[in-house]
Parts: sequence; C-alpha cells; structure tokens
Amino acid sequence: MADKCSEGLLNGAVPGERGKQDKSVKRGNWGNQIEFVLTSVGYAVGLGNVWRFPYLCYRNGGGAFMFPYFIMLVFCGIPLFFMELSFGQFASQGCLGVWRVSPMFKGVGYGMMVVSTYIGIYYNVVICIAFYYFFVSMTRVLPWTYCSNTWNTPDCAGVLDGNLSSRTALNLTRLLNATQKRTSPSEEYWRRYVLDLSDDIGNLGEVRLPLLGCLGVSWVVVFLCLIKGVKSSGKVVYFTATFPYVVLTILFVRGITLEGALTGIMYYLTPQWDKILDAKVWGDAASQIFYSLGCAWGGLITMASYNKFHNNCYRDSIIISITNCATSVYAGFVIFSILGFMANHLGVDVSKVADHGPGLAFVAYPEALTLLPISPLWSILFFFMLILLGLGTQFCLLETLVTAIVDEVANEWIIRRKTFVTLGVAIAGFLLGVPLTTQAGIYWLLLMDNYAASFSLVVISCIMCVAIMYIYGHRNYFKDIEMMLGFPPPLFFQICWRFISPAIIFFILVFTVIQYRPISYNDYVYPTWAISIGFLMALSSVICIPIYAIYKVCRSEGDTLLERLKNATKASKDWGPALAEHRSGRYAPAFSPSTESHLEVQPLQPEKGRSEAVAASPVQGSNGSAHSQDSRL
Repeated sequence: MADKCSEGLLNGAVPGERGKQDKSVKRGNWGNQIEFVLTSVGYAVGLGNVWRFPYLCYRNGGGAFMFPYFIMLVFCGIPLFFMELSFGQFASQGCLGVWRVSPMFKGVGYGMMVVSTYIGIYYNVVICIAFYYFFVSMTRVLPWTYCSNTWNTPDCAGVLDGNLSSRTALNLTRLLNATQKRTSPSEEYWRRYVLDLSDDIGNLGEVRLPLLGCLGVSWVVVFLCLIKGVKSSGKVVYFTATFPYVVLTILFVRGITLEGALTGIMYYLTPQWDKILDAKVWGDAASQIFYSLGCAWGGLITMASYNKFHNNCYRDSIIISITNCATSVYAGFVIFSILGFMANHLGVDVSKVADHGPGLAFVAYPEALTLLPISPLWSILFFFMLILLGLGTQFCLLETLVTAIVDEVANEWIIRRKTFVTLGVAIAGFLLGVPLTTQAGIYWLLLMDNYAASFSLVVISCIMCVAIMYIYGHRNYFKDIEMMLGFPPPLFFQICWRFISPAIIFFILVFTVIQYRPISYNDYVYPTWAISIGFLMALSSVICIPIYAIYKVCRSEGDTLLERLKNATKASKDWGPALAEHRSGRYAPAFSPSTESHLEVQPLQPEKGRSEAVAASPVQGSNGSAHSQDSRL
C-alpha cells in the first residue's frame, strides 16, 4: 500500500487521490528511460562523429580546437538540446503537433520534416555502402589490398604489392609521390569498382546493382526495427547504441599498439594556440556542435514526445550531449592511431593520409586496415560499427516522419495502421534513394549533404527559439517546464535560451554564408545547374515557414491584419499536456465538451453502448489526445 502511495506522489497525485497514470495509452511510451537515452545517444552519435570531427580537430589547431568546441557545447549545444526535449515531452507530440503552442509557426515543423526526408534518403545510401564493404570484407584478402585487379590502372601503387621489403616499398612510395600523384588500391576500388564513377553529375549511367541490393537490405532492417514504433526500436537500441563503443574500444586498443600510432595521436591533439584567435575555428566548432547533436531535425522532439510527462529531460539532455561529444573525441584517437601507423609505413606526414567524410571511411581507413595482420577481421568490425552508427540515426529520422504523419491525421484508423505508414515511408525512401546508387550517385549524395541540411537547419532552429521565447513567451515556457519537472529551468538555461543561444545560431548562419564555397568532389567541380538544385533543396525546407504563416494568418479570425496575427500566434486551446491528469493551473479543463475533448481519459464505465459513445465521446488522437468531431467549429 505504501508503495502505491509513493508511486502516486511521484506522478503528481496528492494523498487520498487516485494515483495518476503517467502513460499515454493510445500513443505509447518508451518501455523505460534507458531506452529513450540509448535511442537519443544513437540518434546524436552518428557517422559525423567518426569521419568529420577528428578531421576538423586536427585542421583547426588540434587540442586547441577542444576549447571553442566545449564552449559551444555549453552555451549552445546543451541548451538547444534541452529545449527540444522539453518541447516534445511537454506536449507529447511530434514536430508538427507541438506547434499548437503558436500555430502560425507550424511551418517550422514542416521544414523539419523536409530536412529529415532529405537526410533520411541519402543517409541510408551511406549505410548501404557500409553494408557492401561489410559483406565484401568476408574474405581472406581484402579486395582493395593489391593493384593486380581488373579495375586497377597503371598509376596504382599498393604498399603491399609484390615481395618488396619495407625499405624498397618506402623508396618506391617516395619516388611516386615525387613524380606523380599516387593512386592507392583502396581509392581505385572505391572510384572504379564500387561506384564505377561517371564523369559528370548529369551522366547517371547505370544503377550499381550491388549497391541497390544493399540499399534494399538497409531499408528492410530499418523497417523491421521500427515495425512496432518505439516499442520495437527501444529494444533494438540496447545493441545498436552500445556495440559501436565495444568496436571503438577494440580498434583503439589495436591502434595504439602499432608503430607510429603515437605520432598520429600527437598530430590529432597537439594544440596550436594561435588558431584560437581565428574566427573560422570558432565557426567550425559551433557548426560541428549544432549539426552533431541533431538540432532542428525534428528527431529530438519526436523521441522526447514518447517520454512520460514527468521524466527528467533536463538530466537526459546533459547526459546525451556530453556522451555525444566524448564519443567524437574518443573516435579521434581510434582514427588517428591507425592513420599515424599508415603514415609511418609510407614515410609521409600524417596530413598526407588524413581525410574526412566518405574519403576517410571508404578510402583512407580501409587502406590502413590492409596493413594489419588479419585485416578482414578489422575491416568487418570497422564497417559493422559504421552500420550501427548510421542505423541509430536512421531509426529516428524515419520515426520522425511517421510520428508527424500519424499525429497530424490523429484518428483511430491510422493509429491502428501505423505499421503500414512506416512501410509506406520506407518504400518511398528506398525508391527516392535509387538514383543515388547510379554511377553519378556520389555526386548527388554529396550535393544533398552539403545543401539540404546546412544553413536551412540554422534558420529553422533560430526561428524555433524566437517563437518559443518571444512569441509564446519565456515566462509561459518556464512555467510549463516547472509544471512538468517540478522545478523551473536553471537561470543559466533561461539566459542561454533568450539571448546567448540565438546569438550563436545567428553567428553560425553568418559564418556559413561568409565561408561558402561552391561544392566540389576531388577534382570535379559541380556545374551551375547542379548547385542551383542544391540551393532549391535548401530553400524547400525554409520556404515552408513563411508559406504556412501566410496561410494561417489568412485563415485566422479578425477584422484587421494585427488581429489576425495575434490570433494566428496565440496558443491553441488544445496546447498543453496530453493527459487529463497532468492539466492543472491554466491548463485545467472547464467542464464542457469543447474544452475536454482533446484529452485522453480513461472511461469510467467502459461497458456503455458504442452508440452512446459515438454520440458523446471524442475521437482519440495518436498522442493520446483527442478532439470531438465539431471541436474545430
């Protein structure tokens, strides 16, 4: 009995009152809090932590880069992360439903959906390439070890070709570097065999069937893991979010035992303090924090919407953000210990073998692995880690789209068929990803990566901060968090949300514009028409915001434009906690059908006839909220 009373008190009940049910029966919740934390870690920790951060670190002053990196984490990363988690958890809605807080800004939610769609399309193509390398690594000799294959050119120079001694191989490498640009077996395998790269982005060529098959495999895996929504994905993340750390540790232990590893690590960490005064270093640090945590994608809001109302998302945001950044630093040791070994073997500087993006994952690192004993084992582990890192992010991208659709339609029919919605989104994602498996696919993939999810995310995040803090009102939002967590947000977060974080976001936007350079891939320069398509992709998410705002103002009541603006920005009546027992204070419902109709309540007499229920009861929404048939009238 004492246990039941304590449980009721934890859920906000008072003594003598029936314990509150802190669960959304219709919409569902995470099985436990560990599932949410692991899912969020898997979402935030992605491929960029492995193939982008280490490169940025060594390029921007090594250990000196850590200082602006962690400054930006404290003043921008963690506050924005906490804002999005608390936003979704309070309303128990996805990236569209939360904008009941200020309906005119619902276009921000649509913009998040567009961004998640773009990222979800090309991100799974990267995963499918990792699947391909994972499968071909299951052999005695890795196919990119030697230059004796049909796809190799006379320029290919493999460090393991022939029976040359280390000294002879070293001299040969230096000679090749002096006379011509060395082409490694791994690079030719990547460009001439895996991609069979065409000469232009407009020349799609044929579909690479092995990649197409792996793309199908990756989408099937994602769908099966999300077949029951967070109930199934919450169980999968116990493996997908934790095993990459096991692999990282195995590769780290192996890496630091190699000759030259210390040189690579010192190259990675040695601080160049003069670069602290360089604005570009601070811009790179702010951008990496912003993009690495997944802010403005809609995934954080979506994942938090399945939390119980009183979950301590303040604690979770700090844990997840720090874990994400610590993983980036740890991955740098893994990458540069191996690259240092490779540079030592070739007799060149580490900068000659360091790379980022697909060049690191599918060229530089695989080549370094060929120098290790039992190289197929290390290759299998490395690409399996990339697959798991990618899947953790992909789960949340797909769930973001599915949740937004289901929450928006919000009727019993679509709730019962959420699995089919997931299947439909997965099939659409697969079909839209097919062009990226053609011979020009890598050009399109990099175009989407550089434009579809770049400055548009910054704009979306900035408008979200302004809408919550200045349109809805910071005092209202702080009271909402206090009602949910039992304490208001700390003063530091209040100041960051209102002033510091928006200023840093604006700085990132300005920095992105100033540092803009037209995209290129190795020696290939993108044509003007392709760059124009890239800008259109970037604008397609941002343009949702003014278009929906104009639409909402035109549909709002009022005789003057000012009245319409006020009505369009005012929080709707169904904004607030989804469950009736959590709606207190200014959210306490009046006893009338029109104000109670959007709440999820448990029927006191479930044996009543359905005919009476149809006449009087509301239609349940996907988040456990509901609205009567005429509530919008």
